[in-house]
Amino acid sequence: MGRYRICVATGAWLFSGSHNSVQLWLVGERGEAELELNLRPVRGQVEEFEQDVPQDLGPLQFLKLRKHRPLVDNAWFCDRITVQGPGDLEEAAFPCYRWVQGEGVLTLPEGTARLAGNNASDVFQKHREKELKERQQIYRWATWKEGLPLTIAAGSEDDLPPNVRFHEKKRLDFEWTLKAGALEMALKRVYTLLSSWNQLEDFDQIFWGQKSSLAEKVHQRWQDDELFGYQFLNGANPMLLRRSTSLPSRLVLPSGMEELRAQLEKELQKGSLFEADFILLDGIPANVIREEQQYLAAPLVMLKMEPNGKLLPMVIQIQPPNPSFPTPSLFLPSDPPLAWLLAKSWVRSSDFQLHELQYHLLNTHLVAEVIAVATMRCLPGLHPVFKLLIPHTRYTIEINTRGRGQLISDEGVFDKGMSIGGGGHVQLMRRAMAQLTYRSLCPPDDLADRGLLGIPSALYAHDALRLWKIISRYVEGIVHLFYDGDDVVRGDPELQAWCREITEVGLCQAQDRGFPVSFQSLNQLCHFLTMCVFTCSAQHAAINQGQLDWCAWVPNAPCTMRMPPPTTKEDVTMDTVMGSLPDVQQACFQMAITWHLGRRQPDMVPLGHHKEQYFSGSKTKAVLNQFHTDLENWEREMTARNEQFDLAYEYLKPSNIENSITI
Repeated sequence: MGRYRICVATGAWLFSGSHNSVQLWLVGERGEAELELNLRPVRGQVEEFEQDVPQDLGPLQFLKLRKHRPLVDNAWFCDRITVQGPGDLEEAAFPCYRWVQGEGVLTLPEGTARLAGNNASDVFQKHREKELKERQQIYRWATWKEGLPLTIAAGSEDDLPPNVRFHEKKRLDFEWTLKAGALEMALKRVYTLLSSWNQLEDFDQIFWGQKSSLAEKVHQRWQDDELFGYQFLNGANPMLLRRSTSLPSRLVLPSGMEELRAQLEKELQKGSLFEADFILLDGIPANVIREEQQYLAAPLVMLKMEPNGKLLPMVIQIQPPNPSFPTPSLFLPSDPPLAWLLAKSWVRSSDFQLHELQYHLLNTHLVAEVIAVATMRCLPGLHPVFKLLIPHTRYTIEINTRGRGQLISDEGVFDKGMSIGGGGHVQLMRRAMAQLTYRSLCPPDDLADRGLLGIPSALYAHDALRLWKIISRYVEGIVHLFYDGDDVVRGDPELQAWCREITEVGLCQAQDRGFPVSFQSLNQLCHFLTMCVFTCSAQHAAINQGQLDWCAWVPNAPCTMRMPPPTTKEDVTMDTVMGSLPDVQQACFQMAITWHLGRRQPDMVPLGHHKEQYFSGSKTKAVLNQFHTDLENWEREMTARNEQFDLAYEYLKPSNIENSITI
C-alpha cells in the first residue's frame, strides 16, 4: 500500500472550472488504480488530495481522467496534474493545458519529453501514434488562395478546435475594441462633417483618441527627410532597405542629371548608397472604394548614409520605366516642397501596402500558422520540439482565421479602405510568396544579404541579431538535452515528418527557396527552430507594433492614394496633395484599424514567460531560467541605450515582445 498526493490545477480563464465531477486513474509500470475522489474543478484553483492505493503501481506512466455530465456538458480547462508517490518516487507531472469535454477518457502521459522509440510494444510509442492519428483528423490543411501557404481547414473561428480558440477574456477584449474603434471612427466622422478638408492641418481634426507618444513626434516631424529615411531602418517596416551594389537598371537618368549621377556613383563607391525598391507592386490593379478609383505605384528610392548615421533620400522615381514613359520623372529634395512631399507620400503609401501584406501578414502570420498546424499534425505532446514550440503558437490559428474572415476577405478591411484591396492584395501576396526564402526569415542571413550589418544607426538590425543569438542559445540548450548527435536528429521520424510537412505541404514545395526537407545535423535543426521561435515572437513584434506609432498620423503612411502619381513637378499644389491622400472617412478607418491591430494586448505574455510547464525536470527548467536571464540582461542594456536617442527603438525590447502571434 502507498499514499499518493494529487494536485489538480484548473485554468484561471473565465469558465475554466466545471460543475461536472471528474474521475481519475493512475497508471504505473506495474498496475492501474482508480482514485476515489470527489473532484469538481474550480477556476484558478489548485486542489490537493491524498489517496491510499493498495497495490504497488511502480513509476507512473499515465494519468487518465473522465468528466461525467449528468445533464449538461460543462467543459473544464485543466492546466496540469502532479502526483507525488510513496517513498522516494519523484513527483510525476502530467501537463494538460486543454479543454476536457464530453465523457470520453482522456489519457495524459507523464510529462518527461521523449523521442520516438523503435519498440512498437512500448506504451508511450502506442500513445503518441494514437495521439497523432487523432490530431491529424482535427487539424487539417486547406487552401485559402492558390499560390499562398496552406491554412487550417476552418470557415470561421467557430469551426476551430476548442484548444486553439481565444479564451473568453481575449475574445471579449478583441470584439469590444473593434466596436470601440468603430464608435471612435463614427464620432470623428460626425465631428468633421461641417469642416473643410483641403489643408494638411485638417488631419489634426481626427488626430485624437488612442495614440502613442511616438505617434505625436511623427505628427510633428513627418515631412522631414531625416524621419523619412529613418523609417527604412527602424520604422514599422525595416525589411525593404538594402545597400546598393550598383545603380538600379530601372533608374533612368535623363540628360541634364549628370550631377545627380555623379553624386550617386560617389556614394556607391563609398558603400553609403542604399535603395528601397517597391517593384513588387508594379502592375498590381488598384482598388475601387465607394465607386471611386484608387491608385498604386511602384516607387524606387535612393538614399545616402551620412557619417553621423542619418539616412537621407537623394532621388525618388515613383513609377518604373514603361513603353509609354521610358524616362519617368525623378523627384529630388531640391524640387518644389509640395512636389517632393507628394513623392515621399507615394513612397510611404507603397510601404504601407508591402508592410501589411508581405512582411506582416505573409512573412509572420501565415508562416507561423504553417508552423502551428504542422506541429499539431506531426509532433506528439511528448516530443521535446512540441514542448518547445507550442507556447509560441498560442492564439495564432484563431487570429489568422479571423483575419481571413474580416481583413483580407471579400468586403473585408482591405477591400473597404486600402488601395491594394479588391483582389490586388492577393496578387501581391502571391508575388511575395515567390520571394519568401528561408534566408529572408533568418536575420543573420537576411541582414547580410541586404548589406545592413554593422550600421550603428540600424537599430532593428542590431536588436534582431542580439535577440536571434539569445533565442538560439535557448533553443540549443533544449535541443542538446535530447539529441546527443547528428545521427539522432537524422533518425527521428517524427521530426523529419514535421520538417517535410512545413516545407513541402504548408509552404507549398518551398525547398526551391531554401527551406529544408530534412534535418541532417544538430546545427541545422537548431537554426530552423530558432527561425520558428523568432518569427512567432520577435519578428512579429518588430513588424506589428510600429502600426501604432507610424500609421496613426495618416499622411505619414497613407492606406490609399486617390489620384494618379504626378508626372510633372510644377503642377503639384495643395489640392493635388490633399486630393491624393486618404479622405476623412478613409483616414478615420485607417486610424481605427491600425490602433486595434497594433496596441498591446491586455493578456500579453512576454517572450519566454509563458506559465505553461510542458517540460518536466530540472535541466529544462535551468535552460528556461537562463533564457530569462539573457532577456533581462538585454532589456537593461537596451533601456540604457535608448536613453541616448530622441526616437527610442523599443519594438524588440523583451518585455514588449509577445510570446506568440495573438493579434
